[in-house]
Amino acid sequence: MTTVPTGTPKRRDISPPSTGGPAPTGRRPMTASRRANRAGLAFVSPTFLVVLVVVVLPILWTVLLAFQDAKLVDIQGMSLLGNWSLDNFTQVFDSAGFWSSLNTTLIYTAGSTAGSVLLGLIAALALRTPFRGRGLLRAAMLLPYVAPVVAVAFVWEVALSPQYGIINNWGQRFFGWDDPLAFLSTRSYEVDFLGLHFGIPLALLTVIAFEIWRYFPFAFLFILARLQAVPDGLEEAALVDGATPTQRFRHILLPQLMPVIALLCVLRFILTFNKFDDVYLLTGGGAGTDLAAIRVYDFLTSRYDVGAAAAQALVLAISLMILLGLYFKFFGNKVQEES
Repeated sequence: MTTVPTGTPKRRDISPPSTGGPAPTGRRPMTASRRANRAGLAFVSPTFLVVLVVVVLPILWTVLLAFQDAKLVDIQGMSLLGNWSLDNFTQVFDSAGFWSSLNTTLIYTAGSTAGSVLLGLIAALALRTPFRGRGLLRAAMLLPYVAPVVAVAFVWEVALSPQYGIINNWGQRFFGWDDPLAFLSTRSYEVDFLGLHFGIPLALLTVIAFEIWRYFPFAFLFILARLQAVPDGLEEAALVDGATPTQRFRHILLPQLMPVIALLCVLRFILTFNKFDDVYLLTGGGAGTDLAAIRVYDFLTSRYDVGAAAAQALVLAISLMILLGLYFKFFGNKVQEES
């Protein structure tokens, strides 16, 4: 008789033979997109750290100081959770000259922005067509922008001096000025025109002229680069149709330049609204040129009130954000359509 086994049959081991390598860990292999993401984070991390330390943390520290009674002598012993109050903002809004300085800042910013962009546009149009010496003249246009601000401010102070300035010398010699003009120290200059007497803010107009002269090369570079990209066929077709130079500029060049001009206006408005060094070097904030940025400096250095200076800076930043918000609300869609 044949005996039938009653136990459980043994299973054969069909696993592949061991190769002696490490055991699998169960992690999926890294894809190309994950490797690209990690590489991008590695490249961005240094820039992010620099922006965090140089920009974000000082802004947060300024916001905290604006709500605390912080003097310069007490700044080292202060904590983040100090005595919070709105006294700094009350001091800023109730201080003499705050609203007038904000109005002066708006006039200075609007005039400097419009003037620099307009002068840059004129210079770009004048130097667009080729002629002998154009490259040298284009390079010379950049001199006010690349020169150190201390050097050019000193040159303007010497040229506009009422004692030995060349501008007053020419004015008395060729234009019949009776007395030399103190351009940088005269708040209001009386003018008689067609029997009407009115005063002009001479010092403010002088610093606006300096700002226009110094920063029009910035607009010149942007506008000239855009002009070089305008197709020649558009103007040639308009010329064949008998369009005048004014019509060609209005209907062909200006629509092509509007996005660049709008961008320049925004950039120059932001930079000029926060301007401090140019005006301070020329007038020190006197003679009707007391800008809001100069008041922040005065709060810090004259009164040693860090909290009030931080509150003034915060009000200045909020005012700029409101103005830019109004600009994008009313003009942003129009510029986008034209582009």
